[in-house]
Amino acid sequence: MIIAIDGPAGSGKSTVARMLAERLGFRYLDTGAMYRALTWKAMQENINLTDENALCRLMEQTSIEFQRKDENLLVFVDGVNITEEIRLPSVTNNVHYISDTPGVRHRMVKLQQKLASEGNTVAEGRDMGTVVFPQAEKKFFLDADIAERARRRYGEFKLPEKKFSYDDIIKDMEIRDRRDTTRNNSPLIKSSDAIYINTTKLTSEDVVNLILKEIRCVMKK
Repeated sequence: MIIAIDGPAGSGKSTVARMLAERLGFRYLDTGAMYRALTWKAMQENINLTDENALCRLMEQTSIEFQRKDENLLVFVDGVNITEEIRLPSVTNNVHYISDTPGVRHRMVKLQQKLASEGNTVAEGRDMGTVVFPQAEKKFFLDADIAERARRRYGEFKLPEKKFSYDDIIKDMEIRDRRDTTRNNSPLIKSSDAIYINTTKLTSEDVVNLILKEIRCVMKK
């Protein structure tokens, strides 16, 4: 069974997907982390982030793996744990080059489909229900007011990273939203058969419970 969860940054999809996977005993597939991982490696190797051929070659030569440790999902590139590194602002600011590259995205989709074929999966990202898993048994699109999404993202920063103001986060989100929803390749849109959930006034636990009710209806059939 595949459960697809899409939505913009700060909508709560990562936390909800992780909690949901744990409740159901499913694997959790964080597709955003996969693009971040390749971005990190490209930056480490000083690869031109606008060179599609070079990025595709890098993708072919890179091993991206996930490991669960307690409640955390660890991300490995070529056997090296880079879980913290892929969340650095430098990676965040450059990941759009990778995600906007058609050749890389095509290869990522194939890898994501392969990983999900190995067992029951909760997959979250921006094109799960529309491109990667159009056949998913259940699809959800999480959203929230941009002010709330920015507040959540700002709260995730550790003290040394508080050099970014709340207003900076909102501006960054506006740029990301515009970029994600208008790109030619796999834009962020709600699948016609996805269930829309506005999480602005909901806790992660509330959202998980709403999704579980929907999923259990499918499981009983």
